[in-house]
Amino acid sequence: MIASAAPKADFLRIEGASEHNLQSLDLEIPRQSLVVITGPSGSGKSSLAFATLYAEGQRRYLESFSAYARQFMGKLERPAVDRIDGLSPVIAIEQKTTSRNPRSTVGTTTEIYDFLRLLYARIGQAHSWISGKAMQQFSREQIMDLLVSEYHHRELMLLAPLVRSRKGHYRDLFEQWRKHGFTKVRVDGEVTELRPRMQVDRYKVHDIELVVDLLIPGKDSAHRLKSSVDLALKLGKGILLCGTPMDAGWEWRYFSKLLTDLENGLAYDEPQPNTFSFNLPYGACPKCQGLGYKVEADPELIFADEGLTIAAGGIAPLGEYKDNWIFRIIVALGKKHGFGLQTVVAKLKAEQKHVLLYGQKDPVALDMGKERGVEYHEFDGLMALITRQDEWGNASLQEWVQRFVRQKPCVECG
Repeated sequence: MIASAAPKADFLRIEGASEHNLQSLDLEIPRQSLVVITGPSGSGKSSLAFATLYAEGQRRYLESFSAYARQFMGKLERPAVDRIDGLSPVIAIEQKTTSRNPRSTVGTTTEIYDFLRLLYARIGQAHSWISGKAMQQFSREQIMDLLVSEYHHRELMLLAPLVRSRKGHYRDLFEQWRKHGFTKVRVDGEVTELRPRMQVDRYKVHDIELVVDLLIPGKDSAHRLKSSVDLALKLGKGILLCGTPMDAGWEWRYFSKLLTDLENGLAYDEPQPNTFSFNLPYGACPKCQGLGYKVEADPELIFADEGLTIAAGGIAPLGEYKDNWIFRIIVALGKKHGFGLQTVVAKLKAEQKHVLLYGQKDPVALDMGKERGVEYHEFDGLMALITRQDEWGNASLQEWVQRFVRQKPCVECG
């Protein structure tokens, strides 16, 4: 039953539908709604949805083409219906069997996601995942106009972002730009002089910007401002950072020819339909490759029965003690960290379990007997060992791996 309160303009009206087994059917279907056509087999569901509505929508679409274009297309007959009012452009989505591909969704399986990707790319508004704000994009001329209007007769520093949230000492980078005649950089928010053999802590994450110019718009020449903006955009790959001194310190702002979060400099390329493809690595989480989950070894499955000793099978993937290299590593780790093969798993300390699961930085010294002496082997833990077998092992090894892994939400994007 259709609610009478809805205005007639909100309905798709069909009169005298007689295609196939339909018998002069009159009905109204609400627009902008999810409508399900149900009924027993042979009742006319497909005759109404496909042979009438879809066929007429497709026919009207083809009639909108020029006479020249229509001569290359097959003629579509008008369905047996007296009148259809309010018919929008139509799309029919093919029904398919499900796929075991982890990247398949209802949208990709039915191919409706192809249309959504096009909509996202053409009319979507990009937002920053950091601040949630709409991202902005400027032409070079707009950037110039904004700098002149907003920083007129104020000291302005122009910088080119070179490094964003990456580790390294960057000694070669600093030396490269020093030899090119630049004198200052901004490292992790602090402007400093470029010095010979300058470097930063290689194990920490850094942001580095190159100071391109320090000038006063409106006082210095427009040509100088233009040249400096062009150089900053070139070195910063479409992004520049500008700063001006305030009472409470420097105020910083990003400008970019890319889609950019002006607060923090996060930038995206212009979106294309393939930007939203699940099968492309571009834009995907680097940890899970866009799946939203990771299959990882689970400590609870590795130490499945904590009442057993290590020798009796307390480490489930290894089973009972055997004279092989992995148990020799376990013995060597035990000597260093205070446990042995006869230690019950439940009595292992947290740090002892951690070294078994995740290994240690230093190589493990293995006693290989009188002839071979002591050998040193890297050991990065049982978790990594199981993961490697899953990635590189044959079918039988991968079947063994499945006993000790679980699917978990990605810690980076999930």
